[in-house]
Amino acid sequence: MVLKLGTLAPVGSPWHEILKDMAQRWSDASGGQVKLKIYAGGAQGNEGDMIRKLGIGQIQAAGISNVGMQDITPEPKALSLPLFFDGDEEAECAFERLAPTLEGLLERRGFAVVHWSRLGTIHLFCTEPRRTPADMATSKFFTQVGDERAAEGWRLAGFHPVQLPATDLYPALQTGMIDCLPSLPIYVLTARLFEKARYMADLSWGRAYGATLVRRDAWEQIPAPLRAKLVALARETGARADLEVRRLNEDALAAMKRQGLTIVPVDAAPWRAAMARSHRILRGGMVPAAFFDELERARQACKAPAAPAPAPAPSAAGKSSAAGAARSSGPAPR
Repeated sequence: MVLKLGTLAPVGSPWHEILKDMAQRWSDASGGQVKLKIYAGGAQGNEGDMIRKLGIGQIQAAGISNVGMQDITPEPKALSLPLFFDGDEEAECAFERLAPTLEGLLERRGFAVVHWSRLGTIHLFCTEPRRTPADMATSKFFTQVGDERAAEGWRLAGFHPVQLPATDLYPALQTGMIDCLPSLPIYVLTARLFEKARYMADLSWGRAYGATLVRRDAWEQIPAPLRAKLVALARETGARADLEVRRLNEDALAAMKRQGLTIVPVDAAPWRAAMARSHRILRGGMVPAAFFDELERARQACKAPAAPAPAPAPSAAGKSSAAGAARSSGPAPR
């Protein structure tokens, strides 16, 4: 069986190399019975195009971001709500809780999740410094074509969204059609977007995830014992890749700084307030209410426990009583 797999990952990028490694391991493990033919760099179109091609069987697999999955089911996109989580650890904890629910939703729509990927922390890149949400009122902010709910959310936050395919980002920056975009450092470096968007807000915008999806009708033609082996290999490869991609995102930032990228200090508080306005329309709009509530419960459960309050200093009387108790009870336990 040959599974044709599409991905936006640029040719030669770490994500492309990960898929090539997985393809080789699948071929070896199956004795050549299962092969992945990878179409990288948007050769199969943008993520919406790939999902349509999956639907008609023109391709059988795709490496899709959680945002791109909205064309299958809207819930995964909620993992990347801007400034929703307080840090990467909280976001990862919530993802671990929600992954089984997401896999079930995708399965019911005809797709098997072979493995998930942690793509990294999203940042905001612009062609000029944007220090406050008010600065975004005059910007032309990239958002995915066809995503009307997201565009409405950005407008509520005070942004001016421009809907485009992700494959058009570089020429759109060149021509001034857009001047700000949220993205991953490694993608911005690999696609050379930083040559135009040379300012990055010092703010963790959100987290990006991805998954390798296979049409269930194609996947289930593979014998079950072999499927289990392929999934184990994919997840092992993916776990190693997550660590490597984290390092590469850090290296990408360092490389772009050496080539002129400027980090713009910002106050997170007004940005969080602006994003909270956009979150209002998402529950029951972009994201089904039941899943949004599940996401909120996961967020609350994953919040770091508050540090215990310091004990009040004892009064003079308290000190005397404590000293007397200590004398009467002998040595303190070790």
